[in-house]
Amino acid sequence: MEMLASGERPSESIMVLCEVLQYLHILLFFFLCFLGFCLFVFFHQEVVSEESEEESNGVNLMEFSDEILLHILSYVPCTDLVLNVRRTCRKLATLCLDKSLTHTVLLQKDYKVNKDKVKQLMRDIGKEIYQLNMAGCYWLPSSTIDHVTRCKNLVKLNLSGCHVTSLRLSKMLSTLQHLRSLAIDVNPGFDASQLSSECKATLSRVSELKQTLYTPSYGVVPCCTSLEKLLLYFEILDRSREGFMLSGQLMVGESNVPHYQNLRIFYARLAPGYVNQEVVRLYLAVLSDRTPENLHAFLISAPGSFAETGATKNLLDSMARNVRLDALQLPKAWINGSGLLQHLKFNNPFYFSFSRCTLSGGHLIQRVINGGKDLKSLTSLNLSGCVHCLAPDSLFRKAEDDIDSSILESLVVSCCNLRHLNLSAAHHHSSESIGNHLCQLLSRLKHLLSLALPVCSITDVAASAEKPPTTPNLVPQTFGRKVRIGIQTYPRNLGDQANQKIESSVFWALMGSLRFLETLEIIGSSFSSAMPRNEPAIRNSLPPCVRAQSVGDSEVAAISQLTYLQSLTLAQLPNILTGSGLVNIGLQCQHLRTLSLANLGMMGKVVYMSALMDMLKHCKCLRDLRLEQPYFCAGAQFFQALSHCSSLQRLCIVSRSGTLQSDAVMSFMANCLEVIMCHMFMGESLTVCKNLQQSIVRSFQAERPALNVVIFPLLHEDLTEVIRDVPMRHLDEITLFKSRVAEEPPNLWW
Repeated sequence: MEMLASGERPSESIMVLCEVLQYLHILLFFFLCFLGFCLFVFFHQEVVSEESEEESNGVNLMEFSDEILLHILSYVPCTDLVLNVRRTCRKLATLCLDKSLTHTVLLQKDYKVNKDKVKQLMRDIGKEIYQLNMAGCYWLPSSTIDHVTRCKNLVKLNLSGCHVTSLRLSKMLSTLQHLRSLAIDVNPGFDASQLSSECKATLSRVSELKQTLYTPSYGVVPCCTSLEKLLLYFEILDRSREGFMLSGQLMVGESNVPHYQNLRIFYARLAPGYVNQEVVRLYLAVLSDRTPENLHAFLISAPGSFAETGATKNLLDSMARNVRLDALQLPKAWINGSGLLQHLKFNNPFYFSFSRCTLSGGHLIQRVINGGKDLKSLTSLNLSGCVHCLAPDSLFRKAEDDIDSSILESLVVSCCNLRHLNLSAAHHHSSESIGNHLCQLLSRLKHLLSLALPVCSITDVAASAEKPPTTPNLVPQTFGRKVRIGIQTYPRNLGDQANQKIESSVFWALMGSLRFLETLEIIGSSFSSAMPRNEPAIRNSLPPCVRAQSVGDSEVAAISQLTYLQSLTLAQLPNILTGSGLVNIGLQCQHLRTLSLANLGMMGKVVYMSALMDMLKHCKCLRDLRLEQPYFCAGAQFFQALSHCSSLQRLCIVSRSGTLQSDAVMSFMANCLEVIMCHMFMGESLTVCKNLQQSIVRSFQAERPALNVVIFPLLHEDLTEVIRDVPMRHLDEITLFKSRVAEEPPNLWW
């Protein structure tokens, strides 16, 4: 009103007021920005200080619930939990001694454990341990076993591969009154008469026994009168170290007539050798007198020829009359040409092995699955070396003839829940009819976890018929061909492989359908390893199958679809040109732990070396690597690439005429601190091999108690003597080449 009375125009006053407000708004905006900046700096400093504090103190896991922490701690080795983690804080001190973590102690692959750690572990938590697995702890002195006596509540104990004398075993078992499951080795010098009465009382209550026999003996079997599960591994050599022939004959009264009436599972695995067969017959003789009525698994794995006798025939006849089996494996001579399978009765079978048998497809369908009977209970099937199992008749069929797809289809439909299938060591050639290829039929088995196939079975028939032979196949296998060095000739990624139109192949489709496969073996039907067991090294191998000539890089690339793959074996793939598929596997299969490659591509040249080195740079989880290839050069570049495999523990190289660089091997061993096994059987001289072996042992044995080094000329006459000193764990799992899919029933022991 005063403004109106003085005659000033309202519009000018409003304009001045608006300008003032505008300036105030700008000042307020800058003030708020400045205040926001100050707050940002303040809180940022607080966050940085908190983060730096967390970084200095480590990740604060203590805020997690006990259940989550216990789950995390379950992945930590028990020795680290008790001896290290437990001492960090009060909460972890309590959690590390939780019964869920101390109930079962696994030391079988804790290669860093030593005698002192075992002693301290038993002292701290011995009374809390109910199951103890020390299998394969070959590096621990025999006196370590004395500390097991602190585990008064032990129910299950595995000492396979450990040094145990008769007296030590007696002393230990005398204190373990609750023991019900036991695994031991029976070595030369074992004397059952040294077992005390308290020890025999403990053995009388044992219901599960696993014995590995290195000498003709009954071991502790005569004392185990309550056995329900008996596993026998025969590793007896025909000759002693001094060269004397051994006898498998045992004293008649030594057996003490073991009480087998409660036996449910009988398993025997024989290494090559006549003495092993003699000794196992003595065990079976007791069974032939009276077959256990509760027997539901009868398994005998015997290589080569193991003739049937009158006693074994009586045993099988008694089994056919009195028992119903869930698992069966017999020597091939016991099945071939007999009507045994027609008379045996099965309940809910979960494991069948007819390895190396001449079983025809007609007999397989009619006698095993009763013309297509529902066998959903069957989870593991081993048909390795059964050359006629997918053909209707074995009398007039050649091994290279096409399979009868209707037999395989009946098998797939009836056994739809198979998890482990072995079809290796045979020629399984598919016909050209659409939809009946072996790979297409196997793709219906959605539950498969492990699979073994011959190389010739994965060939795309139409593609191989149109594809001309590649140049390497025209070159004799005993000669190499010069390859340009310095230029990468293989596709660098999966997209490049896709451009080669390999997705349309039947094998590519099979790999795409088995997404959860963990173990895969693709082995040439004619492949034989140069690494011997009890015989000289094999110098000549049979040529690959004609149908397998087209299998190479594109098929290997298809394997990269298996995201969860943990174990891969590739042997005798003749058409490997560059190894490009290996790079894809290294990139895509990040869970790969075991890799075995043998005789890929030309035999006179390692054509895939560049790709292999690229692959190894991506294999961060790889623990076991086995390479068997003539003329393999284990040089500086190879070991530099292998050094990227930070988790590698075991390395085995078998190479006729192969070479190595000692300095590169020493540098590799110094960089890869987890490596505890280094086996190399090459073409170097004995002097070079011995010097390198001694250098490795001298430099690294003190830091790695489990270190096992064998470097020896492959074709040396004393190789078999060297092999017999290799710890059985390494010899059986990696050094000797064999198919391991469905080798024995799943969960047979631990």
